[in-house]
Amino acid sequence: MKTSKLRYRDFLKNWRSGRNGADSATPGGADAAKSRQPKKRRKYFRDYLGWLWPYRAKIAYIFVVAFATALLSMVLPAVTMYMFDNVIQHTKTLGRQQSLHLLNVAGGGVLVVICLMQGLDWVRHWNVAKLNAQVLARLRQRLYEHMLRLPLHELSELKTGGITSRLSSDVDSVTGIVQVAIITPAIAALKVIITLGVLVWINWKMSVAAALLLPPIIVLDMLYIRRIRPIYRSMRRDREDIDARSVETFGGVRVVWAFAREFFEGKNFGKMHHTVVRKTLLARALEFVVWSGWGFLIPLCTLVVTWLGGVLVLYDQATIGGIIAFQMYVMMLLSPMSTLVESYGQTQQALAAMERIFDVLELPTDMPDRPGAQQAPTTVRSIAFDDVSFAYPISTQIRREDDHLAPRAKPAAETAGANGSEAAAARHANPLVLKNFSLEAPGGATIALVGPSGSGKTTVTNLVARFYDPTRGAIRLNGVDLRDIQLKSFRGLLGLVQQDTFLFDGTVAENIAYSRPRASRDEIEDAARRANAHGFISTFAEGYDTLIGERGVRLSGGQAQRVSIARAILADPQILILDEATSNLDSESEQLIQAALRELLKNRTTFVIAHRLSTITHADLIVVIENGEIIESGSHATLMARDGRYREMVERQQAATLGEHYGVTA
Repeated sequence: MKTSKLRYRDFLKNWRSGRNGADSATPGGADAAKSRQPKKRRKYFRDYLGWLWPYRAKIAYIFVVAFATALLSMVLPAVTMYMFDNVIQHTKTLGRQQSLHLLNVAGGGVLVVICLMQGLDWVRHWNVAKLNAQVLARLRQRLYEHMLRLPLHELSELKTGGITSRLSSDVDSVTGIVQVAIITPAIAALKVIITLGVLVWINWKMSVAAALLLPPIIVLDMLYIRRIRPIYRSMRRDREDIDARSVETFGGVRVVWAFAREFFEGKNFGKMHHTVVRKTLLARALEFVVWSGWGFLIPLCTLVVTWLGGVLVLYDQATIGGIIAFQMYVMMLLSPMSTLVESYGQTQQALAAMERIFDVLELPTDMPDRPGAQQAPTTVRSIAFDDVSFAYPISTQIRREDDHLAPRAKPAAETAGANGSEAAAARHANPLVLKNFSLEAPGGATIALVGPSGSGKTTVTNLVARFYDPTRGAIRLNGVDLRDIQLKSFRGLLGLVQQDTFLFDGTVAENIAYSRPRASRDEIEDAARRANAHGFISTFAEGYDTLIGERGVRLSGGQAQRVSIARAILADPQILILDEATSNLDSESEQLIQAALRELLKNRTTFVIAHRLSTITHADLIVVIENGEIIESGSHATLMARDGRYREMVERQQAATLGEHYGVTA
């Protein structure tokens, strides 16, 4: 369980030094990571601009509309100056009727300009909204598809909360970069340039006086707002942990209730959220310093312009209309300047989210096909383990360089080089789970894997399914290395029935048809009958259209298992993996499922992990594994005759079963 206990003053200290608590403990890690950050950020930003390239015409159109709006916004102060200096002050000379006519024409013209400006502004905002929606959908789709192809150890490192936060809030924030980091600052800068030019044209002396007030606020901005980025990045990581813990808690709510841990979970949630609140307040405090500076600057500018303008009017170096227009232009100048400051802070949040997303997109996908990889064969003649050794890879752990961590550990496959050197891999991976493992399974045979927990049985099936590749050696299908076969076509040969059945939130029919979405209702029902599931499905009011809830919670364990077997039967796989499919079931459910499994095993190459040895006596080959090595193999009769490890395991289970039956404790 991960809870953050970082104190406010400790965070402040670490934030100022560019670290975040314990993460700074790695010698040399801070300086190394800090030097990599700007380069990585620039690369990611270029990558993001690449995402925007297909929308370049729309972005250019938005800028043209914004430029026109900025020019039109300059009209009102100029017309105001004209009204005062050329009409109102010369009423006696022009006459009342002429002056009124000129005021009406000027006012009507300004009204038209205002309406046109608002119309253009609406067009700009609508196009920005459409652009954001298109980029958001495309980026979220790409991220989702990329995550589906990540190696298992990387997905485990991300956790459910991390996956959810990247697909939701992070993508939303990154999409905002278009607005807050590109469009808004560019438009604001354009307005600043135009307004400064007009101010100098009206009166360069007052322009100089007004300009002297800008550097203090810019310095204040650069000193404080640039510090906000690591705080927001840290907050995102904390929220990810909160999301992960929340999903985990409600996923295991029965355990929480059973052990009366509601108060503890609520208190733990409060602690984790309290850390986020304190960091939020720190970020808000820094932002408030900048906003306070602007709050002081605006009335100060008004005072300076009015005072200096009055002095210049007394010496006939300015006009009243010029002062009023100048005042209006100064306010128009401060507005885009304020926008620039605000967009800078928002950009920091968006860039932090961008790094998190592109860190994931930079991760290599799960075992990309080799050049020239071939299609999987339609018939399985043999599956062979050829001197296979395997160690689970160390997760690359998406780098949190906002905390200045040391370089991440490289996975074994990357460090071992093209030749897959075991010595190199051993230096960069976990201990070997399988060691010099050699086994050949003829096509259509049933191979049972038995042994104590942690012996490597599940690892063997993970390698058969090619969830991982061997650290050394090869697994061959019909004599061809699996790495030389296209992954998608190979997995089209697979079927999987696990001990912990996973069903999706949908109907019974949808779950059975998950392996073949285009299967007809007759085919779905036929698979259910062969899995001994049709009987209980028919008792439901909605039959095959019954909703089973998240993870199939509305089904019993035996019912869920039979639905998963029906799913595997419908897939009609060439290679089948059964991972202790009956170990957690009662005797009646086990008998029904064993009958279904006999139907499923026909004419398939099957790897069975069995806890109850009585269920695998029919296997063509039984392999006894301990500490990642094969210590015995053969048929049930052969192994029982050897008086070895397998016979010892069988007799122990038989004794335990008899003891349970007669009420005797071993």
